[in-house]
Amino acid sequence: MSWFKRENGEFDGPGGNGDEEKSVRTEGLWVKCPGCRQTIWKADLEANMNVCPKCQYHFRIGARQRLDLLLEPGYQLVDGGLRSTDPLNFSDVKPYKQRLRKAQQDTGLDDAILNALGQMGPHAVVVSAMEYGFIGGSMGAVVGETIARAVDRARNEKKPLIVVAASGGARMMEGVVSLMQMAKISTALAQLDDAHVPYVCVLTDPTTGGVTASFAMLGDLNIAEPGALIGFAGPRVIEQTIRQKLPEGFQRSEFLLEKGFLDAVVHRHGLKSYLIRALEFMKTPEQTKAAAQ
Repeated sequence: MSWFKRENGEFDGPGGNGDEEKSVRTEGLWVKCPGCRQTIWKADLEANMNVCPKCQYHFRIGARQRLDLLLEPGYQLVDGGLRSTDPLNFSDVKPYKQRLRKAQQDTGLDDAILNALGQMGPHAVVVSAMEYGFIGGSMGAVVGETIARAVDRARNEKKPLIVVAASGGARMMEGVVSLMQMAKISTALAQLDDAHVPYVCVLTDPTTGGVTASFAMLGDLNIAEPGALIGFAGPRVIEQTIRQKLPEGFQRSEFLLEKGFLDAVVHRHGLKSYLIRALEFMKTPEQTKAAAQ
């Protein structure tokens, strides 16, 4: 094998910088599917809405991607700028303040939620999308307040509310403050129901803990993506508690649909069109008359 010397004096050959550079250039271009274990070209995966083209496994996506998929271009982000103050001055393996800074740097978000106003087809809607990449999408005071503001906005402006849930549950670093968000959001949703404004919750992988125990299951329509893990406690905890083997697919969206906990399981490719059609069915006579005028 021939050896070539670069102008900068470095050699390009077996074990040289050339091989290292090639490995770096290809890093991150391929993704292994957790469903079928096949290797997928990342560009192909992204072009397919982050759904495996071979087995239809739904990869987790962020809050911004959710908004881009569901809303028409030009939507407006609202209710931003809220940040946790670490009310308990909490510290475990590392200080909570440090966890927050790291999550904010990694995601570019203030917390695990984004609110947006925009159009979903012909419908003006309020959308609240959770970000699992921010401390597991956990619900603290900021997430609770942001979703409550989305509910209030939907009620005041008579716009349907869509919440995309993706969470590990209440944020333990904020203690009872995070648990109170369950009651806070549920109360706001009761007022939304009294105002006859539609509320749809889209449950994605995973939706667990206090989020499932509150607003994620209170929708007029509760739908989920295929294969999403949905429940309160995780399967491993339940098995250890009851000392029994759980059935295949337990707590996955298809299992919950069969048992009556969900209204539908919708593929990501058809989610937007499904929501548009559902909102059309959920219009009140007054809304239908106003739209016709």
